[in-house]
Amino acid sequence: MLTPSAILFDLDGTLADTAPDLAEALNTMRIKRGIAAAPYLSLRTFASAGARGLLHAGFGITPESNEYEEMKQEFLSNYENALAEKSQLFEHIDTLLTGLDELGIRWGIVTNKATRFTTPLVPILGLAHAATVISGDTTEHAKPHPEPLLEAARRIDTSPKKCWYVGDDLRDIQAGSAAGMTTIAAAWGYCGAVEPSHWEADAILDSPLELLELIRAKLQQAIASSSTPQP
Repeated sequence: MLTPSAILFDLDGTLADTAPDLAEALNTMRIKRGIAAAPYLSLRTFASAGARGLLHAGFGITPESNEYEEMKQEFLSNYENALAEKSQLFEHIDTLLTGLDELGIRWGIVTNKATRFTTPLVPILGLAHAATVISGDTTEHAKPHPEPLLEAARRIDTSPKKCWYVGDDLRDIQAGSAAGMTTIAAAWGYCGAVEPSHWEADAILDSPLELLELIRAKLQQAIASSSTPQP
């Protein structure tokens, strides 16, 4: 695990708890159809998978279903109309980002959320000072393809090998690994149906504060190593 020059984060389920608003967009559809709202906790796990995951959880449909595209657009419209009613940063994210700023480590966001949602949401959440923001439609591919992460590294002029990518979904770890980055599983997030222990991440952390401590420890190791006389 190399000392980081930059930290890149997933957005939904890693930096921000956006599941309440995503679940509400889905339940608005259920209520419109005369179906009772699904319990929030039954939907929360699927929030990182966006429309695809939530429509499957709420209606049992997949992208191959005939009605999927129309329902997807309805879901996205509902979400856009109430983008940040309840969404907020996870506990200790502010402390983590302040700590990175104090250490002089740049940080950015790489999300599969489309630009139409990312652009207004990022400043609402207080994340406008990110060094870069890559949305799901910024590049030709979305995660788990590595291209969004590689584009982020290019934009901040940092080698991918010196970047850490932090995410709460298996595809985050797959994308980070494919990009040649150190991968951190954010176990404080939604995490989907597959346990983080099966993701083959370089580290699994339960709190943003653990990430900050790990970064500080790696920096101290690097300082100690550089000051050790060579034989």
